[in-house]
Amino acid sequence: MTDLAPAPFRIRESMNGIAEAPGKTWFFELAAAVIDADRCVRCGACIAACPTDSIGVSSKDLPYLVKMCTGCSLCWDFCPRGGLRYEATWHRPAAAPPAPDCFAAGRVSGVAADFGEVRQQAAVRVRVGSRLRAYGAQDGGLVSAVLIAALECGAIDGALVAREDPDTPWRGVPYVATSAEELRQAAGSFYNQTLALAALDLERAGLSSDARIALVGTPCEIQGITALQRRAWQRGSSRVDAVTLTIALMCSKSFDYERLMVQSLATERGIDLGAIGKVDVVHGHLVVLGRDGSVMLDEPVKGFHNAALKGCDECADFLGRAADLSVGSVGSPDGWSSVLVRTEQGASALGRIATEVEMEPISRPEALAKLDALDRRIADGALARPFELNGPMFIDYAEHAAFYEGGERAPHWAGR
Repeated sequence: MTDLAPAPFRIRESMNGIAEAPGKTWFFELAAAVIDADRCVRCGACIAACPTDSIGVSSKDLPYLVKMCTGCSLCWDFCPRGGLRYEATWHRPAAAPPAPDCFAAGRVSGVAADFGEVRQQAAVRVRVGSRLRAYGAQDGGLVSAVLIAALECGAIDGALVAREDPDTPWRGVPYVATSAEELRQAAGSFYNQTLALAALDLERAGLSSDARIALVGTPCEIQGITALQRRAWQRGSSRVDAVTLTIALMCSKSFDYERLMVQSLATERGIDLGAIGKVDVVHGHLVVLGRDGSVMLDEPVKGFHNAALKGCDECADFLGRAADLSVGSVGSPDGWSSVLVRTEQGASALGRIATEVEMEPISRPEALAKLDALDRRIADGALARPFELNGPMFIDYAEHAAFYEGGERAPHWAGR
């Protein structure tokens, strides 16, 4: 095996000849194994985990060190592509489910399926004329409705969502919304990762120290917050325990903003980003609509895979199994949201809007099963470490590096 860390990063030994204490993992190891190896999924878990607020966001939307690293190892531990065995965060179904359900482990129309814990499943859309309806919301408008209702009844004080960067068209950035109007303005989806967990400094958002918030994010972001909450530790400015409701957006890939919106759409296809009214992935196609509703683009999403984050290939969690609610469009008619309720918190959140929505069973659960199975097959080919549902939550750096050594995703000491 080659050296796992070059001499310059054996910090104390290099400085004064004193060997480091055993078990330390530095941000430099995380950078080598994940960021420089082009495996970062930009969830922000490392930033939220750092007890000294030593990690920031670079101009390339990647974590980077802004002051001295203490070698506490937490950034490594909670990274879904580093020390976190992300499948250990999933809600698992009870040994004896209360009732047969096609969403439990088994088969759906001939497709092997394990949806994790599912207490309820439904296709949902907000009623026309409902006070909870948000213009521009994706699919059935469920996520916005759930958040507005929770905020209005005092169940939460805000919600960490994505909204458009005021200076960059169609670039999603993390934002803590604290009013129904702010939630309506943030309705809709962006297809670049926002490092959402880096935005958990609630004081900066104007919230008190005892505030409660919802988090809407991709499965990897939900994995990160779930793991952080399960392992209490002194944090920096990030209030990870303030998150009391998690909503996962079903996701098979996230994209780099520059590669997708600027290069693929604006430069190669001549699309004016300022004229876009909506971006969506529907039936395997990337669809871009103008502000007047006209179709500006309708192409198979596989044609944009070069713009996707490489680390997404290692994720077998299309369905967001660690969340309270999992929401997406797959499996339901156009204009509806497919919803999987996984926890009591999720059931309460959906129950608050029962009179404001139409609800029926998900019509094509096999579509969910097929996409989830595809993600698992891709992950099986890309994930160098063993996939272990019942394995320990954390993997140390040396073990991880041994699994990945020699492959295209091996630790890469860029410029060092």
